[in-house]
Amino acid sequence: MDFNQVLTAMVTPFNDQDEINYDETKRLIDYLLANGTEGIVAVGTTGESPTLSHEEKLSFLKYVVKQVNGRVPVIAGTGSNNTKQSIQLSQEAEALGVDGVMLVTPYYNKPSQEGMYQHFKTIAESVSVPVMLYNIPGRTVVRLELDTVLRLAEVDNIVAIKEATGDLDLISQIIKETPEDFAVYSGDDNLLLPILSLGGTGIVSVASHMVGNEMNQMIQLFKSGKNEQATKIQQDIAPVIKALFSAPNPTAVKYALAKKGLNPGHVRLPLVALSDSEKAHVDNIVGSYY
Repeated sequence: MDFNQVLTAMVTPFNDQDEINYDETKRLIDYLLANGTEGIVAVGTTGESPTLSHEEKLSFLKYVVKQVNGRVPVIAGTGSNNTKQSIQLSQEAEALGVDGVMLVTPYYNKPSQEGMYQHFKTIAESVSVPVMLYNIPGRTVVRLELDTVLRLAEVDNIVAIKEATGDLDLISQIIKETPEDFAVYSGDDNLLLPILSLGGTGIVSVASHMVGNEMNQMIQLFKSGKNEQATKIQQDIAPVIKALFSAPNPTAVKYALAKKGLNPGHVRLPLVALSDSEKAHVDNIVGSYY
């Protein structure tokens, strides 16, 4: 399965009644696909998945699949720290027509490497769609180590990993030792170019809500051997990336999208809106992209 190169971890729009805003979701999808996004990850961390009910996740995924209408791959964030619940959601997402599922490392209960191997293998074998692993110890405490990733890469439909450890040594070894068709995506916006230079495939991005075209151009320049120009883009968007993560994600990116003329709405508690000083900081750095 080719998930493409610039995948956006999409926000979930809410209305004033704290419900999913489906009209705005359609606008957001069309905007993203017109501005560099080549794949959509729905109901992930940036989509505020911890605050979405099971029913909301399914309703949202059904709507996203319908609106995307095959234009790009849709990947559903169906991972959790409960293997049985992840199996259920993954199977239901598959039935709705998603092109793949993304499974985060199990948080809070701190499983061993063998526990994580069995967790991911069991979920993957319960569906037929391609699976992307998501390695993000900054949020989950545990991380997939190299040997575990290599074992999981042998499972037929585990085809990719979103790597957000920031450990370039680990990422380099994953790219080197996994099969050639196993895709490694940067899970850190500021590491896209370094990971491409190691042989990575692309990125699952938050900042692509604002700089998707720039990320797309960076990848094309790098592939064309125009490394200096690609580096210049990475350097230019670095402050934007930092500003969009200056508050708990996706608070700043939702604010920036609203300033751009979209209406993603508020963030759900326990996240809170940006303060006036935080808004001013984002405006100062990201304002030229509004």
